[in-house]
Amino acid sequence: MRRMICRPLLAVAMAFGISLAAGEALAAVKTKTIEYKDGGVTLKGVLAWDDASGAKRPGVLVVHEWWGLNDYAMNRAKQLAAEGYVAFALDMYGDDKVTSHAEDAGAWMKQITGNVEGWRVRANLGLDILKAQPQVDAANVAAIGYCFGGATVMQMAYAGADVKAVVSFHGSLPPADDAVTSIKPRVLVAHGRDDAFIPAERIAAFKAGLDRTKADWEMTIYSGTRHGFTNPGAGEYGMDNLAYNETADKRSWAAMLRLFGETLK
Repeated sequence: MRRMICRPLLAVAMAFGISLAAGEALAAVKTKTIEYKDGGVTLKGVLAWDDASGAKRPGVLVVHEWWGLNDYAMNRAKQLAAEGYVAFALDMYGDDKVTSHAEDAGAWMKQITGNVEGWRVRANLGLDILKAQPQVDAANVAAIGYCFGGATVMQMAYAGADVKAVVSFHGSLPPADDAVTSIKPRVLVAHGRDDAFIPAERIAAFKAGLDRTKADWEMTIYSGTRHGFTNPGAGEYGMDNLAYNETADKRSWAAMLRLFGETLK
């Protein structure tokens, strides 16, 4: 059952810097829900694209926070569509699981992360959906993720997913295990200096794994910034470590777009 309380359209648009008056700018961005399966689990992702052009465009996979595929993740897909990409916000939980309660989110996330192979398989199912879309240039695809989604795109990189770049926004930074010998995509990590969820030891192990595999990576650490810093609604969840930071949000988004400009041709 969906337990997330959706914000009014106007509030969501304002939070993402979108003017509802600019109807002509938004009119070309289309979305559709795509249903797919992982075994017996029904997954429902959202595709976003700009139909002003019939040419194939680079694709970007969007992986949601631990709350599930909510309005925030879907709006990020729409933003990417407005930038000229075809974006697919996948569903990692299935069965319409979306919540605003940390207890539920944590339990659902652990069900996924407790089986690393299954975690990677489910993420790659979403990637397959994206690449199969007629609007997408399947040879030029990237993956981005937020919180749990940031960890997910790193697992995709560790497993050799066929993407040009991965971007982790306030992710949990799982280190590469010894079985990972190389990382093909470029890696961009945006992290908050005051994120109490991620201990210094994990950050060190994460960096060491990237160096060991000779990954092409960069990490920006934003001062005065806590977990969830890209989400304008982070403060509504009632957790001290969650806080939106507009400056870090804008700078990390711009860094992602620069990376895409270099990698997605």
